[in-house]
Amino acid sequence: MLPAHNRMRTSGDFRATIRGGVRGRAHSLMVHLCSPDRAGTADQDSALVGFVVPKTVGNAIKRNRVRRQLRHLMRDRLDRLHPGESLVIRVFPDAAGLTADALARDLDRAWSNATGLSR
Repeated sequence: MLPAHNRMRTSGDFRATIRGGVRGRAHSLMVHLCSPDRAGTADQDSALVGFVVPKTVGNAIKRNRVRRQLRHLMRDRLDRLHPGESLVIRVFPDAAGLTADALARDLDRAWSNATGLSR
């Protein structure tokens, strides 16, 4: 499970990350990565991660399953984020039918696309 202090909760944090961050896309999801100075989180000592899983992904059971899988994947990848950075993962409808391994590959691909643009 993703630690509570790493979870993005406010709409302002989501908005700042999506508008101010760089994007990386894979087949089933898009990653928005934002540096601390652009996200307004420079004073935070931990990175923030948020998930956007719309109703087009499926019913509540499917959406929650995808969100749980992504939270689990992000727990192992938190060390890649610098303190104050924020990351939003937007899920596309294709993600509902993917296995956890395929979702992990898409997450890594989208993240590498985003970091390649930002650094």
